[in-house]
Amino acid sequence: MGSWRIDVEDWDAPDGAALRAAQRAELDARYGSDDHEPGTAPTAADVAVFLVARDERGTAIACGGLRPLAPGSAEVKRMYVRPEHRGSGVATAVLRELERAATGLRVTRLLLETGTAQPEAVRFYEREGYERIEGFGPYAGEPLSVCYARDLATPPRAGVTHR
Repeated sequence: MGSWRIDVEDWDAPDGAALRAAQRAELDARYGSDDHEPGTAPTAADVAVFLVARDERGTAIACGGLRPLAPGSAEVKRMYVRPEHRGSGVATAVLRELERAATGLRVTRLLLETGTAQPEAVRFYEREGYERIEGFGPYAGEPLSVCYARDLATPPRAGVTHR
């Protein structure tokens, strides 16, 4: 397990922007296009919480945000971990911090979208207690979208190990 610090940061701060740009480049390569996200891209105006994880040297290694939807629900946006830090447990730590932040915002259900070319993300969210749902909002009927949700009143599944 790695050592990191997770903090709320401004959406427009350089390190978070660099992480999101790295995510975008990776997804563009996986999908062979830069047109793989249905709906409106998140911005500082609609992301209520944005987290950045830093390693022991202070290097930004992971991020994730929350975009409020209808009352009581929010969407996880821009979850990303630099490839060299995958498998360290930092993604789970960021997700749990997002869940705590969501509870503080009176969110009871988190939703998210990933894609068919991201099998690692699919496995991750399923392992972390998210259940596959039909596409919601802009993802309804989108063939590349894979959507998940989790009721925050229910703890992550028992027996799930976190690295």
